[in-house]
Amino acid sequence: MDTPVATRKSILSPLGNSTFRSIWFASIASNLGGLIQGVGAAWMMASISTSENMVALVQASTTLPIMLFSLASGAIADSFDRRRVMLSAQIFMFVVSALLTTFAYLDLIGPWGLLAFTFMIGCGVALNNPSWQASVGDMVGRDDLPAAVSLNSMGFNITRSVGPAIGGVIVATAGAAAAFAANSLSYFALMYALWRWKPDSGRSTLPRERLGSAIAAGLRYVSMSPNLGKVLFRGFMFGLTASAIVALLPIVARDLVDGGPLTYGLMLGAFGAGAIGGAVSSARLRELLSSEDIVRVSFAGFALAAAVIGASSSTLVSSLALMIAGACWVLALSLFNTVVQLSTPRWVVGRALSLYQTATFGGMAAGSWMWGMFAESYSPANALHASSLLMLVGLAIGFRLPMPAMASLDLNPLNRFNEPPLALDIRPRSGPIVIQIDYEIDDSDLNVFLSLMIERRRIRIRDGARNWTLMRDLENPHLWIETYHTPTWVDYVRHNQRRTQQDAENADQLLALHRGASRPRVHRMIERQAISPSDDVFHQHIEPH
Repeated sequence: MDTPVATRKSILSPLGNSTFRSIWFASIASNLGGLIQGVGAAWMMASISTSENMVALVQASTTLPIMLFSLASGAIADSFDRRRVMLSAQIFMFVVSALLTTFAYLDLIGPWGLLAFTFMIGCGVALNNPSWQASVGDMVGRDDLPAAVSLNSMGFNITRSVGPAIGGVIVATAGAAAAFAANSLSYFALMYALWRWKPDSGRSTLPRERLGSAIAAGLRYVSMSPNLGKVLFRGFMFGLTASAIVALLPIVARDLVDGGPLTYGLMLGAFGAGAIGGAVSSARLRELLSSEDIVRVSFAGFALAAAVIGASSSTLVSSLALMIAGACWVLALSLFNTVVQLSTPRWVVGRALSLYQTATFGGMAAGSWMWGMFAESYSPANALHASSLLMLVGLAIGFRLPMPAMASLDLNPLNRFNEPPLALDIRPRSGPIVIQIDYEIDDSDLNVFLSLMIERRRIRIRDGARNWTLMRDLENPHLWIETYHTPTWVDYVRHNQRRTQQDAENADQLLALHRGASRPRVHRMIERQAISPSDDVFHQHIEPH
């Protein structure tokens, strides 16, 4: 049964975990540097290029790698030590940031060179994020997970409220190269915290999945999980529409309110201050509103903010609108992230989060480019007004594809499967493996049985089964046969180990309908082809469950 998420826990409760606390504070330092670097990059592009589209592409170049590479990064997060993955990503970003600092200081960088550096930093973020977000569930319990996700958002936006202003001061007084240097130094605290963390991660007895197979497994899992599909689509729409404000904000500061880099930093600070308010209020709002209500409020708030910013020439009025946008930004994105984590077992959570990031940041990258082109052709104000209208479309989609309820599923491993002894000497890579399960079902139970088998098919395919079929014996109509394939024996074992406590309800209900003298019989067979008359026609092994 679904159990409601404990929403009354303080947002600060995860800080009682020493590992989470040390990495959280180190992340604040790293995020501060990243935001300072972002101000430097955006304002440098506005200084060296007169194209609104090139300015918007700074945001797109950072988010595009997340869309392109997050799925592979998610598979890496689920297959390798997440701490080492994050440490490698941080070292890579430090090296790129140091090179960017050097090139900017020597005045050797042009618009496309700047985009190349920001793209490489985005690649580091794409590698880091799935491991970092999946690791939150390794550090804190499921009851603390919503608070930890909101706390991460709050921590980032604490830095957003002051980082851009600091970045604006640095750029205005010392130039963009100094902002890039500050970012380079900010990586050290997080690298040290990750170096000290010694996660207690269980070791699988199975060989590691190949990268391609792991990616396919993640895609399959999400495609067979309808609730996750809704979250991904709503995240894409939010990223596509909300990116207009973030991508065009340098132009808003320069042209609509006639400011400079300090004004830009202060406006980003207002966005961050609103985001902090959204994070602090998120737990209370989850008590009062459904997930869908929170997402609709977020779309509506962003639409209002975009319309006001597009029409305003006042820094104060635009900053107040940005505070609303910041609150809505955190409410929506932290909700999407939490729902994905609570709806996904640990073996695939990195890939599910990476697909969510691919959808959301893909929407941001596409939106940054689209709104930049729109602003260049029709003016920044018109681009913001158009994005406001499209946000209302995103709100309306919720009437057709509502968000799933915020519920905590028991996704711990079921642990009912024991690898059976085999009479044939097969290797882990031997296959294909064919599984046949016999059920004896009374006619009076057929409707219930078939309904359960629809869910059974989804679970099987979601966890790696192929060629699933359900057959009825023509000579014995009470006999129903479920069959499916796995490529190898190790894939069959992995498939069974992926079953969760939540899946037990379906298995138990099917078992209750079975009218045989013993449990449903399981036939485990290895497929062989008849090549010549001298070969064995078929080798098979039939073993009771």
